[in-house]
Amino acid sequence: MSEQEWTAFEVSVADHIAQVTLIGPGKGNAMGPDFWRELPEIFAALEADDAVRAIVLTGSGKHFSYGLDLAAMAGDIGPVLADGAKARARTTFHDTITRMQGAITAVADCRTPVVAAISGWCIGGGVDLISAADIRYASSDAKFSVREVRVGMVADVGSLARLPAIISDGHLRELALTGKDINAAHAARIGLVNDVFDDQAAAVEAARATAAEIAANPPLVVNGIKQVLDHSRSADVNDSLRYVAAWNAAFLPSEDLSEAIAAVFEKRPPKFTGA
Repeated sequence: MSEQEWTAFEVSVADHIAQVTLIGPGKGNAMGPDFWRELPEIFAALEADDAVRAIVLTGSGKHFSYGLDLAAMAGDIGPVLADGAKARARTTFHDTITRMQGAITAVADCRTPVVAAISGWCIGGGVDLISAADIRYASSDAKFSVREVRVGMVADVGSLARLPAIISDGHLRELALTGKDINAAHAARIGLVNDVFDDQAAAVEAARATAAEIAANPPLVVNGIKQVLDHSRSADVNDSLRYVAAWNAAFLPSEDLSEAIAAVFEKRPPKFTGA
């Protein structure tokens, strides 16, 4: 597993701990087609590997992830934005959403515990990803944003489904409805992360130390604890994911979304009209 070549990740395994590192290829480890294809393959392989008892998930460089790579994913998103997009385009887009949801769900449903170490920006899809982890540590420079509302989207691959079990309803609504950025101290205060460390190296070291503690315990019991904890909320998560996939396939195409994407590429503030 650790010797296999990946495009969007580096994977290493030692002492019963796997480390999965986002490496791009987009700027800021943005999530393009390779990310969405490789993520479920990696976590399925790690879950099946008896030598792996805990997983550390982190990002390379200064940032965890800038989130969805809009430019790289244009081929998946573009057709549904065309004027008069009808059933086929919307059905294909629905399939794209559920495939992307499945990639994040592969992390959440992995029987092997996942400890995330976050530094720098963790935006949009990055928050979707860390919401699927069991434990989250941050460096002091980490910044978080459920930013989809600011680009004309409803977050649809995990944040709105999983964050209700992590942070309070009021804090979730504040993040999702404003798209505001919060720092690591704020994230710890609302329970989004378990703890904050001085820098990226310290956050990864803490994640690996916790992973080692987990790996030292009986693996079947650890797997059982995860399954029991996840059981009571899995139905709510799955229902939320199905609902938002259908909602976005029907209503996401809009002039506001097109304007938001254009504004990103033109590096200017968007002007939303509600159309």
